[in-house]
Order: sequence, then structure tokens, then C-alpha cells
Amino acid sequence: MMMLRRLRLNEKKRLLKIRRTLNALKPRFTRMNTLNLKRVPDSWRNPRGLDNKIRIGRKGYPQRVKIGYRGPRAVRGLHPRGLIDVLVDSVKDLDGLTLSQHCVRIAHTVGARKRAEIVKKATRLGLTIINP
Repeated sequence: MMMLRRLRLNEKKRLLKIRRTLNALKPRFTRMNTLNLKRVPDSWRNPRGLDNKIRIGRKGYPQRVKIGYRGPRAVRGLHPRGLIDVLVDSVKDLDGLTLSQHCVRIAHTVGARKRAEIVKKATRLGLTIINP
């Protein structure tokens, strides 16, 4: 998923900035007829109909999801700070994480007691926690 080669810090910052500007320009991809029909959810589905205007690419209709909207490969999947986002369920998951590469996201299923232990160990290691 991510490139394994190491990026220089200024190169990573430049690519993250490019990704941010591309995401700002990216349209909101909506499913066909979500504006007209209340029962149709807003989540994207690929248009398959023979006369579907989104599939054809007709002017005035919502944009279709295309590969050209993707961000730079080197920073794909990274947190906006440029760190690898790691989902943590227990205190053991913090072992092997580095301060300069990883940031911690505590899973929503973790209770208050274990969450406090995770926060305590992560602050002792100097890791950044996204959702303390």
C-alpha cells in the first residue's frame, strides 16, 4: 500500500501539501438520484445503467470516481501529520512503534481503564495519540 523507501522530511512535507490541495479540489462523489430520492443513500455506487448520465460523463451531472483523483503514492494512507496511523487495542501493541514514524489511534472498543493505561505508556514513550 505504501512505498517502503524512506522520504526526506522536506519531500514528505511537499507531497503532503500536494495531497491536501488535491483533496480540496476533489468533488464530492454522490450516487445517482440521491438528491431526488430520499430512500437512496448518499454513498458512492458505480453507475451501471445503459442510459446513466454519470456513466456517460454528461455535463451537468456529478463527477465519477476516477484514478486521477488519487494523491501521491508515497504519502497515500498516511496521517496528515505525515506519520503512519496505527490502531491500538492493547498496551502490547505499542511495542516496536517509533516516535518519528508512528502515531497512535486507540480503538473505540477499548474501555476507560485500558485506555488510561495505553495513554500512560504512549506518553512515556513520547508517541502522539490522535484520540486521547
